[in-house]
Amino acid sequence: MDMNVNLLGATHTPLTKLVTKALRDRILSGDIPLGERLIEGRLSEELGVSRMPVREALRELAAEGIVTIEPRRGASVTTFTEEQKRELVEVRATLESLNAKLAAKRHDPDQIAELQRILDEGSRLTDGDDVAALSRQNFRFHEAIGRVAGNSVLQETIRSLRDRTVMIFAPVSRKRGKENWQEHAAILRAVIAGDAELAGLLAARHVYNAAQMAPLEA
Repeated sequence: MDMNVNLLGATHTPLTKLVTKALRDRILSGDIPLGERLIEGRLSEELGVSRMPVREALRELAAEGIVTIEPRRGASVTTFTEEQKRELVEVRATLESLNAKLAAKRHDPDQIAELQRILDEGSRLTDGDDVAALSRQNFRFHEAIGRVAGNSVLQETIRSLRDRTVMIFAPVSRKRGKENWQEHAAILRAVIAGDAELAGLLAARHVYNAAQMAPLEA
């Protein structure tokens, strides 16, 4: 497994935090696939650190639900059943719809300008091959929409499941780079126009498109 990161032991930031971020980025971008075993010794060599920060990072990621640690088998990237995928996507779509509706009702010009800057940068990244950077930009876009929406309880709830749904999206996210940002642009236009119903509809549809699932009929 090629982690494609600099040796983290040479930096001054707390190692566990750096290792956790490095592993999370690789998992969420799909570079480490669902079900892949995460072997402490191999990871410590690749990252240039001892086993202890790797072990602590894996425990932290397990608490977030994106790594599974089993007795005698060790750690691996979490996998999901089809039913679990459907449930996660349904909840994420519902929450993102509410998020976009609130943003359309509560936005101000400064916040909209921030969204536009993030959107422009994401559009630029779709012309390159840096999947991890595009994944981070996608996260920034959704976080910014959340700040515009202004509901901290909603944001905390969305964050608790966002990484797990991103893992579900990862197998097709490389192919949907431009489509993702076209959908973001449509959501942004609805937010700017103050059209809460359209913004909510587009946000929910975006989640289902990213998962390549069709919404269940009401």
